[in-house]
Amino acid sequence: MTREAGRPLRADAQRNRDKILAAAVRVFSEEGLDAHFERIAREAGVGTGTLYRNFPTREALIEAAYRNEVARLCEAAAGLLETMPPAEALRVWTRRFIDYATAKYGMADALRAVVASGSNPYADSHEMIQGALNSLMEAAAAAGTIRSDIRPTDMFAALAGIALTSAKPEQREQAERLLDLTLDGLRSAPPQPPGN
Repeated sequence: MTREAGRPLRADAQRNRDKILAAAVRVFSEEGLDAHFERIAREAGVGTGTLYRNFPTREALIEAAYRNEVARLCEAAAGLLETMPPAEALRVWTRRFIDYATAKYGMADALRAVVASGSNPYADSHEMIQGALNSLMEAAAAAGTIRSDIRPTDMFAALAGIALTSAKPEQREQAERLLDLTLDGLRSAPPQPPGN
């Protein structure tokens, strides 16, 4: 990006940037590396000059779009915990994780091109996502609604497996069923009466 490091964007500039990143995810997911900047700008409702000022190269745009998806996913955890019970927040967040995985799957060719150019769009993403999941699971375990013997790293592995096998848009129903199965297995068992 061409702005000075550490200097926040004006509100309108931030809105434009956010619209560009959202449009880029959609367009790169649909068209891969063949995506045109002009279409992304049009879908974002900005001029191509605005797009190029923010993201002078295709690789910069792809990497920023992916990192924005990771940030949105991770930031959602705190907001969900503020507005709903922890077990429900975890359930909603896992659906957002599949949305993220579907976008990542759609952008796979574009992301490979970024890696080939020498950049690492995935730097810190695993740790960020794991941290968000940890906070959700810790809150749900403290509320007594999920088992406390399942590690967040185990749940992350389960989510990654679901994403690996069911991230295509046409596999969404299967992904939902697998998420329900996984979350049902996390539920805390009701206390048993003495003698059982």
